[in-house]
Amino acid sequence: MKLFFLLIATLPLLAQKKMNPEMTELWEPVPEVVNPGNLSGPPSDAIVLFDGTDLSQWINARNGEPAHWIINSDGSMTVKQKGGIETKEEFGSIQLHIEWRTPTEVKGNGQGRGNSGVFFQKVYEVQVLDSYNNRTYSNGQAASIYKQSIPMVNASRPPGVWQSYDIIFNEPIYDRKGNRIKKGTLTVFHNGVLVQNNVEIQGTTEYIGSPKLRNAKTPKRLFLQDHGNPVSYRNIWLRKL
Repeated sequence: MKLFFLLIATLPLLAQKKMNPEMTELWEPVPEVVNPGNLSGPPSDAIVLFDGTDLSQWINARNGEPAHWIINSDGSMTVKQKGGIETKEEFGSIQLHIEWRTPTEVKGNGQGRGNSGVFFQKVYEVQVLDSYNNRTYSNGQAASIYKQSIPMVNASRPPGVWQSYDIIFNEPIYDRKGNRIKKGTLTVFHNGVLVQNNVEIQGTTEYIGSPKLRNAKTPKRLFLQDHGNPVSYRNIWLRKL
């Protein structure tokens, strides 16, 4: 009986010995060559949304007029309190890189301190906030999926210091009747630290109430929020997935 079980256990190994290594090699398709760029620049296949020179890729989210935020001499732009801005182009699933900075002079506390937000398809928010020694509700601090998912750790830098988000957004999938058949997901690196690991998006990120299904008529634009605080952004690029 022992000999029988030993033989059964060794059959997979015997089968592998008869195989050539080439039998498990895949040569097609060949991945496209992409220049990854330097540590501070976008890869060669990225869409650059803001390089510090102009706002030609953006519009005023309130009225569709040209974007109105302030372009600074250091290659950043700062919220001007006349509403948020959104991209002219619509996007599905993307990889996004964006850098942001809350004001050096600390004013307010909780949600009133360095508040803004990065919205995917205008309805799924990754929170921007000064969360350095600034207590607020955990699912509303920096790098939270607003009111839905608490970041695994708080990787915030001090006020006035540049921070980064690298985000993978996989959009939800709907059928022709508008029924959601697969939830979207978000993976977020805050200053290089993984804080949201392939988290399912429950629906729109609501300030009051439960998540809802996205209205199909809402443009799939990237939106940057004006929450009344002079938050700055720079080096914004994405890759379509």
